[in-house]
Amino acid sequence: MSQEQSAERPRFSHRLIVAAWILAALAAFPFAAKVNDALDPSARLQGSESARVEAELEQQFKSPFAKIALLRMAAAPTPRTAEGEALLKQVTETLRRTRGVQGVMSYLDREDSLFLGQDGSPIIIVGLSAPKGTEDALMAGLRETTDALRAQLEGKYPALSFGWTGEAAVNADMRRVSAHETRAAELRVLPLTLMLLIFAFRSLISAILPIVCGALTILVSLGAVAAVNSIWPVSIIVVSIISMVGLGLSIDYALLIVSRYRDGLDQGLSRREALMQAAKHGGRTVVLSGLTVAIGFAAMLLVRVSEVRSIGIGGLLVTTVAVLIARTLLPIVLAWIGPWIDAAPIGLGRKPDTGRNWRRWGNWVARHPLGVLAAAGIPVLFLAAHAADLRIDLPRGRWLPESAPSVRVLHEIDSVARGNFGQIIQVVVHFPPHVTVQDESGWRAESRLVKFFARDPRVQHVWAVTTLNAMPLAGPETLRRLPDATRRSFVSADGSSALVELLPRKGSAAKDALDLARDIRAANPQTLTGLAGTRLEVGGVPGFNVDYESAIRSTMATLVMSVIGVTLIVLSLAFRSVLIPIKAVMLNLLSVAAAFGAVALVFQGLGSWMVGLDRPMDGGFPILPVLVFCIVFGLSMDYEVFIVARMAEGRRSGLTDGEALVQSLAGTGRVISFAASIMVMIFGAFVFGDFVLIKILGFALGVAVFLDATVIRLAVGPALVALAGRWNWWPGR
Repeated sequence: MSQEQSAERPRFSHRLIVAAWILAALAAFPFAAKVNDALDPSARLQGSESARVEAELEQQFKSPFAKIALLRMAAAPTPRTAEGEALLKQVTETLRRTRGVQGVMSYLDREDSLFLGQDGSPIIIVGLSAPKGTEDALMAGLRETTDALRAQLEGKYPALSFGWTGEAAVNADMRRVSAHETRAAELRVLPLTLMLLIFAFRSLISAILPIVCGALTILVSLGAVAAVNSIWPVSIIVVSIISMVGLGLSIDYALLIVSRYRDGLDQGLSRREALMQAAKHGGRTVVLSGLTVAIGFAAMLLVRVSEVRSIGIGGLLVTTVAVLIARTLLPIVLAWIGPWIDAAPIGLGRKPDTGRNWRRWGNWVARHPLGVLAAAGIPVLFLAAHAADLRIDLPRGRWLPESAPSVRVLHEIDSVARGNFGQIIQVVVHFPPHVTVQDESGWRAESRLVKFFARDPRVQHVWAVTTLNAMPLAGPETLRRLPDATRRSFVSADGSSALVELLPRKGSAAKDALDLARDIRAANPQTLTGLAGTRLEVGGVPGFNVDYESAIRSTMATLVMSVIGVTLIVLSLAFRSVLIPIKAVMLNLLSVAAAFGAVALVFQGLGSWMVGLDRPMDGGFPILPVLVFCIVFGLSMDYEVFIVARMAEGRRSGLTDGEALVQSLAGTGRVISFAASIMVMIFGAFVFGDFVLIKILGFALGVAVFLDATVIRLAVGPALVALAGRWNWWPGR
């Protein structure tokens, strides 16, 4: 009776585990299906100077234009004519009645040519009241309003069109583009992945299992991210990361477990014995590999940028889910499938893979380590040397997805406007205690600051309370004659602060505006204003870009040292060795450097046409080094763990170092080759999208995994192991 009960217990626990995963998938599905609508498409940097400026404009100034959208009326008559003035008045009055609109500013409010394109068509600034989570609905309502206007005016103005842009409009479009590109990449890669798995296993059932694990990993991870987002805002970029990394990791782990199981069957073990061997040794390798991957993602939590932290959270979640599925669900499914593992054979059926070719290669490496090291290492070092050429500052030109309507409108405004409306710099002037802008000293201080900015050749126009041309302002006493909305736009409620807005010159790039914002922050406020105790805070998109770059640069060294240090500790404890972890870390750094070198050669060199760019990029993105280092470092360690864990098994079974190396390559070479091929295809699928950052990231990860799984782990690494001999395991045995 007790034997029957003991036999029944595992079966019951197996059913419980499978039921738990089914419930998790069902619970995650409704959240995962709508995750793109819930996540934040913009980056945030809490506590930064630009964030303080944004908060001050909303709370102290109560400006109706703290958050804005831009509306372009293309092919409209110029408002300098009576007809154009009447049309613009009809549009602005309709917009003012639209829900969520706090203010409208156009040529009617200030007869300034900056509100007109070079063809005379109006550009309207619309102030928004958009609490978090309502931006998309607000932009949808604004588009409905202008669509109705377009239908109403079509008979009289057949060529008239309305185009929205600005942060809220771009963010709404980014959600749709991100969701579309992620689905397109998955549809591109899944058929190719299935074909490669069929070729590897020559069995349809065996090939489908890793894909099912990958799909389940992505589904549950996206549901978990949606749950986290309800508590802590998560960036939308995490969807692409989960899709890329989740599919690659889960297929890697499933491929390892299934291969170990089938290897055991080929060695004559019973199905139960083969499954226990795969679950024990393969499962241990999966856990250790997942831990090393998680280290890189966990390090991203050190960076204050919400985008980077979101990727860290998403990476930790997807790695954990991939490991749990491979460790708990997959062995149970293999046990239930039983003899059906080889069902639906492809071609001539499955032939046992004895690893003969990999064994020959292992013997060659063991006999000629110096030759292999030179032949394989020198080309990788050459590529890694080009990492010094990588430029990571903001690129010039157009790098937002052109498929987004708001991006096209932004570029249209850039081409016809007299300034760069997408890079407006907001400077908040804080006067010393007991001084306000209504005082003569405060008024003169701001006037002097405005004149300084107006002389800068990078500035097209300066907006401030002292420069409004709706009425000539002779001094602070005229402030009370200004409309309330206008005054609140430029002066705080208590008068202790004033806003100065700088419109960068037409044709200037984001980098130029960023340099201008950086120069303003570095300047002495007393020198600029002539008033001691004055403080300046710089915001707007350029101010945010300065904060963004500074936050990443200030934590990069800590992040790198943390990842390296924790990885060394984990591998030292796992393998009881000093040399093995050091070698693994050095090879990982080589993989990262080679990936950076490849990005510099392709995206910033003559190979830009290969990735669908019109011309080489003259910069990158400040976030790129963090993402590539943390993700590549973890993924590169994946295959190192596969090889070294198999070597350790051989040494524990009594093999010599040379024999253990040969056995490790024979047992893992085929798995690593197929796993890396699949992962390279997954990353490569994202290179064909419109998101330049995701395009670069997919390319860098693909190159790193390709080099790591071919040259570095199967040639350079084994050659170093062969040279070290018994010292590989010092101080252990």
